[in-house]
Amino acid sequence: MKILKSLTLLLALSCLCSTQAQEVIVGAQAYEEYLPLLKGKKAAIFSNHTGMVGNEHTLDILIKNKVEVIAIFSPEHGFRGDADAGEHVSSSVDKKTGIPIRSLYDGASGKPSRKSMQDFDVLIVDIQDVGLRYYTYYASMVELMEACAENNKSMLILDRPNPTGHYVDGPIMDMQYKSHVGYLPIPTVHGMTLGELATMVNGEQWLPNNLQCKLEVILCKNYTHQTMYNLPIPPSPNLPNMASIYLYASICYFEATPVSLGRGTELPFQIYGHPKMKGYSYSFTPKSVSGAKKPPQLGNLCHGVDLSKLSEGELLAKKIDLSYLIDAYTNLKMGDKFFTPFFEKLSGAAYIRTMIIEGKSAQEIQDTWKDDVAKFKKQRAPYLLYKE
Repeated sequence: MKILKSLTLLLALSCLCSTQAQEVIVGAQAYEEYLPLLKGKKAAIFSNHTGMVGNEHTLDILIKNKVEVIAIFSPEHGFRGDADAGEHVSSSVDKKTGIPIRSLYDGASGKPSRKSMQDFDVLIVDIQDVGLRYYTYYASMVELMEACAENNKSMLILDRPNPTGHYVDGPIMDMQYKSHVGYLPIPTVHGMTLGELATMVNGEQWLPNNLQCKLEVILCKNYTHQTMYNLPIPPSPNLPNMASIYLYASICYFEATPVSLGRGTELPFQIYGHPKMKGYSYSFTPKSVSGAKKPPQLGNLCHGVDLSKLSEGELLAKKIDLSYLIDAYTNLKMGDKFFTPFFEKLSGAAYIRTMIIEGKSAQEIQDTWKDDVAKFKKQRAPYLLYKE
């Protein structure tokens, strides 16, 4: 049986890696496809530090090609990508270009005002997402779709690969818990690019009042859902490498508990621990650092688990693993006080907390959302722009 499992894993990894024979070309690199669409139009761009083609930002490429860009919309973490999670980021001006930056994380409603939508014809989207429901870039994009639809503007998405696009996992979001970390009725790991997800938003009529956003997607080249795409730039301060991105689906639940998931260390989303956890040889102390100025358990010696040493094969084979959460819950013996109300916003389902408290295993809980995964895969099929 062990030999069979090993062969299955090797075959899966072989299939995943075989799609990397040709270099992936991101949508922003297909100049000949999108620059003609922008001729004579005023544009705005939704982007951040990840909107790069080689060493050049898409904003600079647009300006170099005489596209009139009149505004920049910036997401969580800001246009430069260095603000803390959830931190209010004031609107400002891009020092290099002099173009005004309209922050979607300035403490007001995430959707831009009607006034800020009046000066341009087309909104360009070029930002690197990681394919998880609680990663907020897609929520900002959907709010911008709504604003575009309300103000008769079009959206042009320069698509980028999804680094977790090779699988789907987790429960479909119960919309009573809707927030920026759970904005659509999709599983925790949806496996879609932003271009595909935006197409699905239109197709499923997920915008309010049956609004439709005028949408065009410039596709990636040499990409399928089995392409293991290594991000050239960390998408946010606390996802510094591929290990953190692959573990994100499992570790993020600790955001709604007293347990540290490594913010304020060199291994965010790759470790977890708490000062009162017992029986562990690994320990760490969160500090105030750029991108995590006030991390949970700041200055406290935490004991727990280091997952950063997992092999690439182990990381690629991972789906959502609740065993880490259950391990910490069982060790701390805090009962329901282990969870904050934020937990349901992250998990998207009330039964996960309940089943953990009841003593159910990680596998028993994960089995409950199998039908959701199958349902969503069928639902999303018409909107996929790349081969599975």
